[in-house]
This record gives sequence, C-alpha cells and structure tokens, in this order.
Amino acid sequence: MTEQAKTDAAKQTTAPAGAGTVGPKGPAGQPGASADLTVQDLGIIKSIIDAACQRGAFKANEMQAVGATFNKLESFLQVVQAQQKDLEKKGSDTAPAKPAVATGGKK
Repeated sequence: MTEQAKTDAAKQTTAPAGAGTVGPKGPAGQPGASADLTVQDLGIIKSIIDAACQRGAFKANEMQAVGATFNKLESFLQVVQAQQKDLEKKGSDTAPAKPAVATGGKK
C-alpha cells in the first residue's frame, strides 16, 4: 500500500469534532443502535497501525504489543479472505441450473 493510500485511509477514519461516540447505547446515545465493524474497517486499522509504526508513533517498549496485535489482525484478515473466496467458489459451483421451459404440446 502506498503512503498516499495509507494517508487517505487514515483521513477516512477520523471522526469530526463533536461527533457522537459509540458506546453501549450506540452512536449519539441512540438506544438499540449497534456499532458495526466490518472486515474493511479492520483492513483500514491494519494500514493505520502500519503507518503509525513507520512514522515512529510508538515507543520502543510498546512495539512488541503493537506488532503482536498487528500480526493477529493480519492473520485474521487472511483467514476471512480465504473463507470469502471459498464461499464465492461454492456459490458459483452450486448455482441453480436454468429451470426447464415447458413446451406447449397438444393433448
């Protein structure tokens, strides 16, 4: 990933000042609302961690924990990606055949 893409990903995840926080009640205190975290979000987080490490945002004694977390996140994303490919492959293998068209024969 290029530095520009990492910068763009980081900008997309920055919340504007005064934005509601996500907690047990959901965004902006709305009851019943859930906080969604997608696989794409996890990929962006991975890019942010990588960019922060390259820019020296973490102290030396923090790098082990950051690196271990990064590695776990990367492994998880690889597993999810493999599962998605398997599902796509199975989906195309088990696609229903075209239904037979009845012909209008005389009785």
